[in-house]
Amino acid sequence: MPNHFSDLGINEALQQSLSAIKITVPTAIQEQVIPVLLNQKEDVVALAQTGTGKTAAFGLPLLQLINVEDSTIQAVILAPTRELGQQIFNSLESFAAHSPKISIASVCGGIPIKPQIERLKQPTHIVVATPGRLADLVKREAINIKNISYFILDEADEMVSALKEGLDSIIKEIPKKRRTLLFTATMPGAIKQLVQNYMSKKVIQIEVDMATVGHQGIEHQYIVVEPIEKLEVLLHFFNTREGERAIIFCKTKAAVNKLAKKLAINKFSSGALHGSLSQGIRDRIMGQFREGHIDILVATDLAARGIDVKEVSYVVNYHLPDTYDAYVHRSGRTARAGAKGLSLTIIQKEEIEDISDFENELDIVFKRFKKADAKSIEDNNTLLWAKRIFKTKPNRTISEDVKAKVKTIFHHLTKEELVDKILANYVKETENVITKSEDNKNKKGS
Repeated sequence: MPNHFSDLGINEALQQSLSAIKITVPTAIQEQVIPVLLNQKEDVVALAQTGTGKTAAFGLPLLQLINVEDSTIQAVILAPTRELGQQIFNSLESFAAHSPKISIASVCGGIPIKPQIERLKQPTHIVVATPGRLADLVKREAINIKNISYFILDEADEMVSALKEGLDSIIKEIPKKRRTLLFTATMPGAIKQLVQNYMSKKVIQIEVDMATVGHQGIEHQYIVVEPIEKLEVLLHFFNTREGERAIIFCKTKAAVNKLAKKLAINKFSSGALHGSLSQGIRDRIMGQFREGHIDILVATDLAARGIDVKEVSYVVNYHLPDTYDAYVHRSGRTARAGAKGLSLTIIQKEEIEDISDFENELDIVFKRFKKADAKSIEDNNTLLWAKRIFKTKPNRTISEDVKAKVKTIFHHLTKEELVDKILANYVKETENVITKSEDNKNKKGS
């Protein structure tokens, strides 16, 4: 079993770059893919999840196979989202740090096209693109992909619909004599169709054991709640994991916005991510999350595609996903690069039977997470209330006269006595709210 990249045939310049970014031992997907790409000519379908090291699996041999004497575009890499495209581009740039003659360009959607058109006028060997933007550049005749040797589709299962729109016009442009490399986490029917339509008859299929890689280090748990207590249970869970980074998945944009608002009210460090936000806002939120300025990212499946952020301690499925594939992608956002992680799913009683379906289909085991009792929830709500007060900015519009009078009232109290009185007042008010709501329920029921 190869322990070094040199054993796989990776050249000295690339090894130097890997050493600089502290990548020393090849992952399972790299061990299998790199020698095939370097030494064989066939098309490749590789089943591997995000986080298994697949960018290096295709990126390293690709950089090595580039002919730097030829200034035309030799390889096109398609990614489903701009975020993932940018990540691939950044990784390739760092791999090629000691190979200065290789030129890589990123042409992804969501940002102005004109600078990209200008960039493509310069000699370029590798292009990283999103399908829509590449199709647009082809239409404008701003890019020449007629002589490419390598066509790479990354996270193909996540961009099947996007591919439908732009793929045909792209395929028409690229030569029949090319090598196609397809990377996917799952093999739905649409992908099998893609392989049939656009790849050669001789395809080498490489599969990293998904049970050991895709789910390695991930603990799968579920918690059963009543609809009314869902948010309180979640907030209690967050407080037990304060300071850790997490991604919360919701089914809809509206649910993302609603939950993110609730988190903001309770002074959690969070941000929302969904398709209706402008690219600029999405980039800013992602940047804040990546750099650790935001602890919790609330996102839809679509918005979170391709996100590769290290040190995500856990993932929460605020709504059970509609498909098994979606669960694989969601849970795969934690436990990156050999770390441990938790995937917690919040469900209602009637969804318990769905859990066993996910277990059978994905060959994983879910443990039941013990829900916090009413007393713990109550205590947590008190702590959240205290946190809201602590993080409230002083109101500068209150007159000094009023402030002075209030200070006089509290003047003789110690800090401890003041806290005791404020707490007692909070508990009393909370009890009144609960009593009122129960009275209203009883009235409705009578």
